[in-house]
Amino acid sequence: MIVGVPKESYPGERRVALVPAVIPALAKAGLEVVVQSGAGVEAGYPDSAYVEKGAKILPDRAAVFSSADIIVQVLCYGSNDITGKDDLPLFRRGQLLIGFLRPLGSAEVVQQIADKGVTAFSVEMMPRTTRAQSMDALSSMATICGYKAVLIAADTAIRLFPMMTTAAGTITPARVFVIGAGVAGLQAISTARRLGAVASAYDMRPAAKEQVQSLGGRFVELPIEAKDAQDARGYGTAQDESFYARQRELLTRVVAESDVAITAAVIPGKKSPVLITADMVKGMAPGSVIVDLAAERGGNCELTQMGKTVVEYGVSIVGAINLASTVPYHASQMYARNITTFLTYMVKEGKPQLNMQDEIIRETMITRGGEIVNARVREFYKMPALAPAAG
Repeated sequence: MIVGVPKESYPGERRVALVPAVIPALAKAGLEVVVQSGAGVEAGYPDSAYVEKGAKILPDRAAVFSSADIIVQVLCYGSNDITGKDDLPLFRRGQLLIGFLRPLGSAEVVQQIADKGVTAFSVEMMPRTTRAQSMDALSSMATICGYKAVLIAADTAIRLFPMMTTAAGTITPARVFVIGAGVAGLQAISTARRLGAVASAYDMRPAAKEQVQSLGGRFVELPIEAKDAQDARGYGTAQDESFYARQRELLTRVVAESDVAITAAVIPGKKSPVLITADMVKGMAPGSVIVDLAAERGGNCELTQMGKTVVEYGVSIVGAINLASTVPYHASQMYARNITTFLTYMVKEGKPQLNMQDEIIRETMITRGGEIVNARVREFYKMPALAPAAG
């Protein structure tokens, strides 16, 4: 079978789905690799590096789609809502597609992919289990986002992060407050600590407390309790507005005392909850910074503007999106390892084994045979359940 790597078409996307180093492992699994010319250049991987590892370079996108049995992308149609639709005419029935699809974003888009007869796998639906950990691309990219968010905050802030004792006196460390201690939030805490800041965090999931403290952060506890704070996959669940109102009230003081606030509270398939209001921003010291990692889904800060940095009440509010793409070399390397592990798990003796009894295959497969087959996606869009597949 042939695995095809087209150049990412989303504006500003610099990552590539596979890097040269993973090609020998795919060849060992019986897979050939074809790459669109220039696909890896912006991530630091020239065509010659792919050729050296045994890949074949093809001149254009159409050639990759027409020759490949499996297409691997970073942002597939669904997560790429700007140019992704242009790929639809290039798909053929029975072709496999693997990448970020954002399947809970639009039922119409998912159905369009299904109508092409493509068997599509969404990497963000990967189960959060020990067996699937090495395939978890969502966590890999979130790690980079958390790291980069702190660097952006440090570069934007008017204060230094570390404590310094100088001839001019002692400089106190910056105070960084992270809201949402998932993968991105935990990496933000770790990075802020490495830069010398005092880090604290809040998460409505009780299990997050130990994780925050293990990184040397202070866990902020609020006298409110969320109902069913996390789902079976470990993600936070949506709460009613009364909970969020009480949460904002209790967080006001902590936010006001912080030099930097990094928000990373995302509910899969839902608009991001507003955790920092305009009044809370007004209460922060001039020169403070908010980096909103939930900007793409509406933002955790009321004043966030997606893709922009704005200044309100003297506070810089950074609504940056697609942060993983700003570190394309290592982001591509991590993503490629996740995808390669998934491919070698799925493909045996050169052929994909799509066993629907396997949780990894079942949970990540979104479309097959012209239908949306993922139970979670069908439930989300209130579609009738399908009869269980035999395999």
